[in-house]
Amino acid sequence: MTDAASLPGQPRGAVVSGPATARAVNVLAPNPSAMTLDGTNTWIVSEPDSDLAVVVDPGPLDDAHLRNVIRTAEELGKRVALTLLTHGHPDHAEGAGRFAELTKTQVRALDPALRLGDEGLAAGDVIALGGLELRVVPTPGHTSDSLSFHLPADRAVLTGDTILGRGTTIVAHPDGRLGDYLDSLRRLRSLTVDDGVHTVLPGHGPVLEDAQGAVEFYLAHRAGRLAQVETAVENGHSTAAEVVAHVYADVDRSLWPAAELSVRAQMEYLKEHGLI
Repeated sequence: MTDAASLPGQPRGAVVSGPATARAVNVLAPNPSAMTLDGTNTWIVSEPDSDLAVVVDPGPLDDAHLRNVIRTAEELGKRVALTLLTHGHPDHAEGAGRFAELTKTQVRALDPALRLGDEGLAAGDVIALGGLELRVVPTPGHTSDSLSFHLPADRAVLTGDTILGRGTTIVAHPDGRLGDYLDSLRRLRSLTVDDGVHTVLPGHGPVLEDAQGAVEFYLAHRAGRLAQVETAVENGHSTAAEVVAHVYADVDRSLWPAAELSVRAQMEYLKEHGLI
């Protein structure tokens, strides 16, 4: 049995609904799959002494889950006052409209198409509610609209799909771009170095106790995969499907379609830099 402390990012253990930090509580959505791991983590974030809460990523359009999020907040003595989205993939955002209807809240997101209300989200924005402070960190790459939320008081960051609690994420070509993703990982690394962030609250998978270790693992993984793709192309594997079959031979075939998106992003990156 592998010690969790020896795994990338030091995952906390099983993924469960409940408190993760002093200000963040997880409500796990019932949508497990190869792509969503244990399911989507819906985060209720609030100051301990406040009766107002922010919900990050309501998750899929599952009325029972959405009502469970509201019930969990109420059991904590909180009223959901705002909904935020890390990005627009359905497992994070599909239920946002219904959730906004149930809670009578605005939905703020980077993509105007996902917003409900007049306010969006942009780099440098600070969400302040009931004493809570969440800082918006642009982290494009997985998708063009991906955001993370820095929770300074808990030295934590909510990463959506940019960093997962287990495994690695895809760069969803053509919307996602590898160069942007690498820049986003470096931006998150600066939070660990300059701002003392040590906890990752991911969109899927367990909480990570070693944020810097997780980021370094992701950067090393991407560099390794990029080198493998470059070598595969040099050896005559000219299409993304051929590269996937060669480079991802040890990966479950059900994940190959997602891997192909990342490979396309990597091949585009290599072409842009004149490496293939």
